[in-house]
Parts: sequence; C-alpha cells; structure tokens
Amino acid sequence: MSKRIVILGAGESGVGAAILAKKNGEQVFVSDFGMIADKYKQKLNEITVEWEEGKHTFEKILNADEIIKSPGIPEKVEIIRKAIEKGIPVISEIEYAARYSKAFKICITGSNGKTTTTTLIHYILKTSGLNVGIAGNVGQSWAQQVAECNYDYYVIELSSFQLDGMYNFKADIAILMNITPDHLDRYNGMQGYTDSKMRIIQNQTSADYFIYCADDEVTKHEVAKRSIEAKMLPFSLKERYTEGAFIDNDQIIIKHHNNEFTMSILDLALKGQHNTYNSMAAGIASQVLKIRKEVIRECLSNFQGVEHRLEHVLKVHGIEFINDSKATNVNSTWYALESMPQGLIWIVGGIDKGNDYSSLEELVRKKVKAIICLGKDNSKIHKAFGAIVETMVDVQSASDAVKTAYYLARNGDTVLLSPACASFDLFDNYEDRGRQFKQAVKDL
Repeated sequence: MSKRIVILGAGESGVGAAILAKKNGEQVFVSDFGMIADKYKQKLNEITVEWEEGKHTFEKILNADEIIKSPGIPEKVEIIRKAIEKGIPVISEIEYAARYSKAFKICITGSNGKTTTTTLIHYILKTSGLNVGIAGNVGQSWAQQVAECNYDYYVIELSSFQLDGMYNFKADIAILMNITPDHLDRYNGMQGYTDSKMRIIQNQTSADYFIYCADDEVTKHEVAKRSIEAKMLPFSLKERYTEGAFIDNDQIIIKHHNNEFTMSILDLALKGQHNTYNSMAAGIASQVLKIRKEVIRECLSNFQGVEHRLEHVLKVHGIEFINDSKATNVNSTWYALESMPQGLIWIVGGIDKGNDYSSLEELVRKKVKAIICLGKDNSKIHKAFGAIVETMVDVQSASDAVKTAYYLARNGDTVLLSPACASFDLFDNYEDRGRQFKQAVKDL
C-alpha cells in the first residue's frame, strides 16, 4: 500500500522530492507557508500533485506517514514540533533520495569552501569521462535527478540543515572543509552546529573515506574525540602526512595507497590559501577514485571558479568590482578580505546570524577605507567598525550600494561585496543579491 508523503517547502528540494515520491507511487501533498514560484507550481501540476501555499493545513499534514521538509524550515516551528510529537518521521530530501540511489556518493560539507570544492570535484570527474551528477546545495534537486537520471556518481554539497534531517544516509567519500561559527541563531551554541557538521561521517564503515582539514582546530578536536571507522585522509598546509595532502616547497603532495601526486601551488587556477585547501580536498578525492594524474593536474590548473565567490565582475575607470555574495558568514568574509589589496570599499550586511565581527577588525583596519552597509538593520556593523572606519554609509539596494561605492572609490581601488550575512532581508537569496550587484556594476 502506498504511503502518504507530505512535503513542507516547495522550492528546488521540495519539488524534487515530490517528483521522486510520485514516481514511487506514493500519495503526495506539498505545503508551503510562503508563496510558491510559478515554475514549481507548473511542475507540481504536471505530475498531478496536490499543493497549497501561504499556509500549513494541519489536518492535511499531520496524517502523513512521513514528512520531507525543506532545509530552510527550523525544527522549532509549530508544524514540525507537532509532527514529532505524533511520532511522524521528519527527514530531508537527501535522506529520502538516498533510498532509491545506488550511485557512489562524494559528499562535501564545511562552513566555507564547500561549493567551490563540490564544483571542482564534479569538474574533474566529468572531465575524466565519469557519468557524474552534482546535487545538494548546488544545481538541480538530488531527488529529481534520482528520479530522472542514471548517474553512477554524485558529488553532493551538504549544508548543516540538510545533514540534520539525515539518519540512514551514508557518504562513500565524506569531505569536511572546516567548522567555523555559522547559523548560531538556529543551533544551541557552537557544539550543536559542530555536531551537525560531523553527521557527514555517520554510518561510514572501514570501506569508506573521510577527507578533512587537519589545520582546522574545531575539526581536529572533534576527530580526536570520536571513534571514526572510515579511512582518514587529512589535508594541511602545516603538517606532513603519509596518507593525505600537504605542502612541501610550494608543491602540493597527495599520497594515497603508495601513489603520489605532485603539483606546484603556483599552477593552481584558484588562488589564495582557502583555495589551496579546496584544491587539496578535490585532489585527494580524485586520487581515491583513481582519476588519472594528468586529468587532475589539468583541471586544477584551469578550473574557472564559482559564480558569486570572489568573482571578478568588471573594472570601471580603474576600479575593480568583486562579487563575493556567497560569503554569508564572518569566516568566508575573512578569507575574502585577506585576499584583497588595500584601498578597499567593502559592502557588508544583511540578516545577521549571530555574527561576531571581532576576527575581522585587524583586516578592516589595514585594508578598508569605506564601508557600505547593505541591509535593513546595520546597527551591529556600525558598532563593530564605527570606530575603525571613518566613512560608513547605509543603503537599501544593490544599485545604491554600487553607485555609492563608485563615488567613494578612486583609480586602483577595489569594491568588494562580501556581506558576511544572509540575504533574505532585501533579496530572494545570495544569488539574487550577487546578480543584482553585477547588473548594477554593468549599469554604471
């Protein structure tokens, strides 16, 4: 007998889950407390799935056999609390899709670097001729791909919110880039967030692999206190390892199963310390998968990077504009500021996720000559940097931010959008913020 599957949230992941559940012959109902985008309504209508928007009808939801919820919905909302009280399993789209996929899964998480690493691994695997899809936090819903495609491998970017709803899921290769403060508004302190990230290794066996940054203090501490069955492959800029990746005389060296890969860091397409970590993680995963060394080297030296991540937009009258809209936490912005020259006009702000800006003070003092606050409430940014940076301007749109930055900048200066905050106060998401920024630069 078919199960009643209720899906909460009708974005990319929710609609993808509906497509897969419908294909599996389940009774499906989709409920979104907000408004559903037209393209998703059209998909739901095409597969004849009942849906509602602007509300949650409790009677239609709390008779579910299972609930698949969007990662954006916190567990503390009333409908989720009531479902859990009733004993209805609440899972993520990723958990659901995994039941129906036999593909090999390379899964990446971390506070920073996960999208670049995910995209880079997918690029290497695809270039080498493997039948590979990309999913999770990037690209098309994994559930929809499981329903409609027949990939042998998936490279899956996983946020902490997605990991929270995963129980029986197992990564064949798990990659943890780092753990730095993020989403502390949703978790009960740093340990709750850390525990969420460490779910990337749940259910792994000695046949699986765990690739992690050995320079990240939180990760190092967590690895030391846990019993981990998977084969551990660390990467580091400071230490040398018999298995894993390290740097020696400006050479990346990756060792795995008596196999050694070397490449000069000067030849990497992606520059900066954070990108060296991303390249090392991708290189180790590729070595585990026995990708030819020439392919790994070629891909690491010509990869073009990710939209909205330190993306060079245009140079206008000698002023460089850089879109780093994907920097939605303080640590991401730290990497961005660290890689920038002096003479910086910094566009920052949005929805604060419990940010502590103190780690940015030294870089801001050294490099930033003006701050443009792009958000509805910029009081915390003013408090953090008001005594350090003389010029601070508040704006409410990407267009005003760019015009103000252009007015304040001089030939040779750089304008950096690196918000350190979520985007939902003024924009649909970080992509929308980045695209509006780019368009405003082109309109100058």
